Amino acid sequence: MGEKLLLRALKGETLPVPPVWMMRQAGRYLPEYRATRAEAGDFLSLCYNPELAAEVTLQPIRRYGFDAAILFADILLVPQALGAELWFETGEGPRLSTITTSAEMDRLKPADAIHDHLAPIYETMRILARELPAETALIGFAGAPWTVATYMIAGRGTPDQGPAHRLMAEDRATFDALIGRITDATIEYLSAQIEAGAEVIKLFDSWAGSLKGEAFDAYALEPARKIISALKARHPGIPVIAFPREAGDRYIGFARATGADCVALDNSVDAQWAARNVQVDGCVQGNLAPGHMITGGQDLVDETRRIVRAFANGPHIFNLGHGITPDADPANVELMLQTIREG
Repeated sequence: MGEKLLLRALKGETLPVPPVWMMRQAGRYLPEYRATRAEAGDFLSLCYNPELAAEVTLQPIRRYGFDAAILFADILLVPQALGAELWFETGEGPRLSTITTSAEMDRLKPADAIHDHLAPIYETMRILARELPAETALIGFAGAPWTVATYMIAGRGTPDQGPAHRLMAEDRATFDALIGRITDATIEYLSAQIEAGAEVIKLFDSWAGSLKGEAFDAYALEPARKIISALKARHPGIPVIAFPREAGDRYIGFARATGADCVALDNSVDAQWAARNVQVDGCVQGNLAPGHMITGGQDLVDETRRIVRAFANGPHIFNLGHGITPDADPANVELMLQTIREG
């Protein structure tokens, strides 16, 4: 067999049909996922059970034949491995013990002390490396330092990342120390994923859009550059997808500045604009609005075709602009794939 389609796109090849996968493709929109999660008992138990985490990672591959599988885990496992308390409130999402002072910062573990806690995640990756179809690429991932820090500082998700912005303004030393610790731990975590079988890495900076100007450079761009540089030094040739969500104009040049092989785009930017301004530097990923997975119909077909056409003259991985939501209709995923593959 030839090289996997996703890896070819990440090397800069323009393909007649773009490879495709979806963020959160293993998730609550699938009945088989809900059954496996019920078997696990709760979300964290599912993350830390290698056999069941591998099973939910494989479910959308069996159902849809995506060109890539992404490890089933959560970006907040790294804070937990560093010593933060982590739990999930039913219907409300994650909760963390907060890090807002130098004393709390000092109680975190060193970056290289995370591996025992995260050993089940690496075992999930090894199972997937054995069990995935030969044509399916295996993606490892982590949250980017700024996004992870916003949760560690606030103890939960917030609409404007206000607590993290306040700590940045009021105690820059503690804030910088936290970003540095997360950056170092992320390098360790992703390197171990690669050693366990990951062929591609994705860095999710879900809240990058709330950083502006110099803050974007310091806390979205620079940590991504450090992580990508370290991973490529340890694992030459490993491709990295960066996702500075809602970066807007700052998507321009992000790949050059960080060393990323591909920039994932959210659906707030127009595909034709992105083709002119971002794809000129290499592979782009995206960027169908996730709402089309709920509504379906001709609008889904038309928008899917429009995005494929917009990016047809350069390397492109088809994906959503954010994760698929629990209320999505699995039949609409099939319609999207049929539209991409049949042209």
